[in-house]
Amino acid sequence: MSAAKKKKVTGYDKYVDWKFFIVPVVLFFLILVLPTPYGMKDVGTEYKVGPGAVINLITQDLFGKSSSDAEQWQLVAAQMMEQNLRMGALTKNRFMKRDYKWVRKNNIQSSEANFNRASEWIEGNVTDERFAALMKSAMDLRRDGLKYENLTGREKEAADKGAWHIKVAIAMGAFVVLCFLTECIPLPGVSFCIGLILVFCGVVGREEVAMLYWSDACWFIMGSLMFAAAFVKTGVDKRVCMMMFKRLAVPNIRAITLIFIVIIAPLAAFISDHALAAMFLPIGMLLYQNSLTKEIPEDPELGKMIMIAIAMACNVGGPGAPSGGARNVIMMTYLTDMFGVDIGYFQWVTYCFPFVIVMIPITWIIVNWRFKPRITSLAPAMENLQREIGKMGAWNRSQKIALVIFVVMVFGWFTEKEFYSLGIYPVRLGIGVIAVAGAVAYLLTGIVNWRDYQEKVDWGVVWLYAGAIIFGRTLDETGAAYWLARSVIEVLAPLGMDSGLPLMATSNALTAVITNLMADGPAAAAVGPITLNMAGLVHPGTTYLPFMAMATAIASSFAYCLIIGTPPNAIVYASGYLEPKDFLRAGIPVFFASNILLLLMTALYWTWRGFGGMPAY
Repeated sequence: MSAAKKKKVTGYDKYVDWKFFIVPVVLFFLILVLPTPYGMKDVGTEYKVGPGAVINLITQDLFGKSSSDAEQWQLVAAQMMEQNLRMGALTKNRFMKRDYKWVRKNNIQSSEANFNRASEWIEGNVTDERFAALMKSAMDLRRDGLKYENLTGREKEAADKGAWHIKVAIAMGAFVVLCFLTECIPLPGVSFCIGLILVFCGVVGREEVAMLYWSDACWFIMGSLMFAAAFVKTGVDKRVCMMMFKRLAVPNIRAITLIFIVIIAPLAAFISDHALAAMFLPIGMLLYQNSLTKEIPEDPELGKMIMIAIAMACNVGGPGAPSGGARNVIMMTYLTDMFGVDIGYFQWVTYCFPFVIVMIPITWIIVNWRFKPRITSLAPAMENLQREIGKMGAWNRSQKIALVIFVVMVFGWFTEKEFYSLGIYPVRLGIGVIAVAGAVAYLLTGIVNWRDYQEKVDWGVVWLYAGAIIFGRTLDETGAAYWLARSVIEVLAPLGMDSGLPLMATSNALTAVITNLMADGPAAAAVGPITLNMAGLVHPGTTYLPFMAMATAIASSFAYCLIIGTPPNAIVYASGYLEPKDFLRAGIPVFFASNILLLLMTALYWTWRGFGGMPAY
């Protein structure tokens, strides 16, 4: 019976259930054959024709030449300005802070000499006022000046292609979400369907789709699951678990989940949530395994409760500080570049960390409400762990090496970005490369062999999240997420929800929905410029602008409902104790509670406090 339950949890032993699978398949093709809405064509125009039109406008204005006749350094200057426009950076000051690394990162073809000449020319020949006016003209051209119906020839073909890519992305989104909710096909299979859809529909080529399946985030998940296997083999997880919980007077599941959330959520504001989920995964698995008895050999609700508590704690903690995620920095940058309003690090903490504090008990209550384990006392688990550690004796060589490698790896996760910025590291490593390096270090030191990784790592989760990365990137790069955001806000505007708290509620909910389908950074990047521009139109120069920026960043962390929403969800899913619907069981109540709390914070705490002397909205 226990084996059957375990198979049911993983879902990897299932075959395709065509009775349900036919629904997402039919919906996918139905969306593709429906007439393309004008909004998609308009966004396709903006994404496919807009960049070239903007670059041509800039070269005509600055150098009196079309982009096709401009010299290489002049074209580089225009391309840099166009890229800044896409990022909402409209000031000359922001342009002058770009370096050659930024140029290469954004795939602008240029030699360092041409980059230097372009920067020097802009600095010496373009005033701040002229730069700002040109960028505004370029933004107006891209968003409003280009009309699909006025396009001809190659431009119209490009716009049609862009609209088709958006339609494919929307159809793929419906397909993926339904497959995840119904589990009508093994979930790693959904990941491969995503790549096949993109190739068959002409969105990417066969070489490109193969490269898309690997990213730094995917490497991180793979590496973190490998080091978790090494931790379990050496027994270090047992020692760390005892250090955390041995002083607990009443070691029941309520107290354990509370400790998890109280420790993880505040840390997630300052430390990568990926790293925290990876660190606590083996501890959670160990607690579950040592809680089982002969009388209760399996308690699926207990395993689900522990894993969900870890994932939710990682997700609710991110908004607390700017270092809690890329989304926070993105919105701070947008606000500064678009409206000249700065939010300091400590200032952000004083506005947003109260959200984390309030969400800690709310999340704990919801997790304990939604999951009802048969085993409630973990005292036997603590006693069992104590006996096992007693048998181990003192720390042995393998455990010491495993712990040292882990500490070095965690140190690398926390510092690699800062050390690269300071010039200590010549190249940006990324947390994924460090995680895989740690996994290789366990092999080189003889802590594990490959069979350990082969048998103890859930490779299906690695492929699952690889597909999720592609899915989110497609929504972002095709403009599908932008189209969704713009369409929803345009629909709600006639209902009087285009200003004040109604607009804030709409923006928050929209961002929260989109972030469950893609990474939080791209979600904030897609929605942020739209909501901030609307905020600037309806409440210019008021506290509404920084409030909208902070609210959008916070809402982009509400990825509670789907495995693909955030790396912590995928990491705890690798435990094998969860089904996709388990995220919905806790995620939906936490989703609504978070949105309500965010709106209340804006209406009460933020409005009461104001912002830096700016007038109230």
